[in-house]
Amino acid sequence: MRCSRCGAKAVFSPPPSCARHLIAAVEREAARTIRERRLLRKGDRVAVAASGGKDSTACLAILHRLGHDVTAIAIDEGIKGYRGRTLEDLRRFTSENGIPLEVHSFEEEFGATLDSMLARTKENPCTACGILRRYLLNKHARRFDAIATGHNLDDEAQSVLMNLLRNQIGPLTRLGPATGTVADPKFARRIKPLYFIPERTVAAYAFLSRFGVRFSECPYASTAYRADVRDLLNRLEQRQPGTTRTVIDRFLELLPALRERYAPDGEVASCKVCGEPARGSRCSACALVERVVRIE
Repeated sequence: MRCSRCGAKAVFSPPPSCARHLIAAVEREAARTIRERRLLRKGDRVAVAASGGKDSTACLAILHRLGHDVTAIAIDEGIKGYRGRTLEDLRRFTSENGIPLEVHSFEEEFGATLDSMLARTKENPCTACGILRRYLLNKHARRFDAIATGHNLDDEAQSVLMNLLRNQIGPLTRLGPATGTVADPKFARRIKPLYFIPERTVAAYAFLSRFGVRFSECPYASTAYRADVRDLLNRLEQRQPGTTRTVIDRFLELLPALRERYAPDGEVASCKVCGEPARGSRCSACALVERVVRIE
């Protein structure tokens, strides 16, 4: 099989592409998404939610190569045998490319690692981790013009299906290439430059770019509902190629109407404990920490 662009040996398909043209195509698609969806403006300072995995490292590399002013922000949840390795990869990558890196940990911020929290509670690992990670990323990214995440096409399609299957329409309004429905100084603006790029293409990009990241999965991932939805969507994609992209295309057509009808309105409250954004008197993170970390 030969590259459809230059005739060299193809290393990826579809479309048949050599390493050089696959890398160029991914970066071109991300640049197009940024431009057409108006995710960034010239001179914006961008925080990248970086874990050391393939998706966030690809996002970080692409924004850096496109000339954006980027800083990597990593969250160390304290997952034994996993996060230490990915942070090692991230530190090496950022050092080699001259990208600033900040690391904030659950233990420093909340007084306990995720592992130790889960040892004393029946909380769903991914739910607890998600609440605390979002809290820290928002807190430390507010001084930037936007925070970019490595969510790809598959990630977003899974999120759409998860919320639909759970009959959670409100959370759907917060999805999209630029997430969120409320413009408020308390929130960092979130963007997804890899939004239209399939996961397997991002993985090929990371491998061919020689980022040196380990293609490992969080040990708690198998406990998540997302894993079931991912497997379902992958089976449908195998039987009917293009299913994942169709989910996203139809969702984006409906998103304006969903936001008009279901998006929350009004001012954002402040947590009485920490001052961060909250729906009521306490934010989800403080409520979780009170429930899990500060129990007698």
